[in-house]
Amino acid sequence: MKEFELDCIGEACPIPLMKTEKKMEDLSVGDVLVVHIDHSCAMKNVPEWARKQGHNVEIDEVDDGEWDLIIQKAK
Repeated sequence: MKEFELDCIGEACPIPLMKTEKKMEDLSVGDVLVVHIDHSCAMKNVPEWARKQGHNVEIDEVDDGEWDLIIQKAK
């Protein structure tokens, strides 16, 4: 299992979602992608997309208005 990071700070939807989708294609099952975001729209859309794909998602609020989305590739 490897861990990767994706910095989407300062980027509005749909850019964080598009970057997350593209990066997840490169990961192996069990790998973890930590997506750093600060946009409320991405905070809703990215985890929703990941869960629909069957991945495990955790959300960690690292600062006021900044989150880390921890996505573990499940398939």
